[in-house]
Amino acid sequence: MKKISIFLVSFLLLIGGFANAQTYNLVIKGGHLIDPKNNINELMDLAIMDGKIVKVAKDIDGKQARQVVNATGYYITPGLIDIHAHVFAGTEIERGLSNGPTALPPDGFTFRVGVTTVVDPGSSGWKSFPTFKKNVIDISQTRVLALLNIVGEGMRGGAWEQDTKDMDPKLTALTAAQYKKDIVGFKVAHYSGNEWIPVDRVVEAGNIAHLPVMIDLGSSTPPLSIEELFMKHLRPGDIYTHTYVRLDGNIRETIVDENLNKLKPFVLEARKKGIIFDVGYGGGSFNFSQALPALKSGFYPDCISTDLHTGSMNSAMKNMLNVMSTFLAMGMNFPDVIKASTWKPALAIHREEIGNLSVGSEADVAILNLQKGDFGYWDKTGSKIQGNQRLECEMTIRAGKIVYDLNGIATPIVVPAK
Repeated sequence: MKKISIFLVSFLLLIGGFANAQTYNLVIKGGHLIDPKNNINELMDLAIMDGKIVKVAKDIDGKQARQVVNATGYYITPGLIDIHAHVFAGTEIERGLSNGPTALPPDGFTFRVGVTTVVDPGSSGWKSFPTFKKNVIDISQTRVLALLNIVGEGMRGGAWEQDTKDMDPKLTALTAAQYKKDIVGFKVAHYSGNEWIPVDRVVEAGNIAHLPVMIDLGSSTPPLSIEELFMKHLRPGDIYTHTYVRLDGNIRETIVDENLNKLKPFVLEARKKGIIFDVGYGGGSFNFSQALPALKSGFYPDCISTDLHTGSMNSAMKNMLNVMSTFLAMGMNFPDVIKASTWKPALAIHREEIGNLSVGSEADVAILNLQKGDFGYWDKTGSKIQGNQRLECEMTIRAGKIVYDLNGIATPIVVPAK
């Protein structure tokens, strides 16, 4: 009898343990979910377990979770992807964006604005990439990917980036093959010559490695033809950044003819060809005089990005959400702004496993507040437009863990280990 009683108590305790076992690590309830990949734009709950999204449904029982997030009144989106952010931060003064002080450490500037993935656009070249990987990529909570510069030294500035002898397609492609997990393409930037050598060499690297390239055409007098760039040098899937810039001095051709205030017809043909157009707002790479006529013509960006660095973060650009809000103010609809900040960048870098909220995907999530009010947005020239909406990040979840919670909307609140 005593043995039976002990057995019964043990059995009841075991059953009780199973009853109290929690199915999920985290459930997000009550939010408006926007997932462009899966065509979801409605009130939905989301459940996370072991770093993965395990359920998306109308009503998920919060009692089955260790932690519940009240997202009522907020938008739930995939973690934002900033396809143009300089994060190869370092202390070598003369190296600029390549292990220098002009770049920024990612974790301090990503999570607070809903960004879970950044793509560093060419700060490192094949010579400096191992340092970038060791000092930044491998120690960051943010997912850091890279476009490798065709210049072996990367973005050291000045003469370093004008040296065509240091533009080696084979060594660049070989480095990408060695670091497939980290490198998603190639970049050329800041070249001031009148020849196509840097562009053709970076495309050659892209052909060898079967990866896309991003082009910052640089500057030259007279300017190189962007129609020739799009139609004769680039391939479908290659990325043109700083799309809406007008540089002083007629040193880079623009997409909008400002005399006629109209988009140049060949730009639409380039999009039909498959060229991808990226914002790359930056400290001096965005003009309303280009963007407003372009958007009026229906020419919206494929990818919204910041060109984050010390020269842009406290200027007109500020951060990813401010750039997204600027495009809302110019008339781009909210779901398309989210798509250009999540799923389209994922497609552009051939990383379809991110930028979505599919069941089975790594749980990178942004919870955003779309504030109503009177807001001002300005460009590098001081030109200003007004908007009645501004995005703010309430919470960021990276790989299933809450890494930023603005107003403590998680229950219980778990303070991250220092």
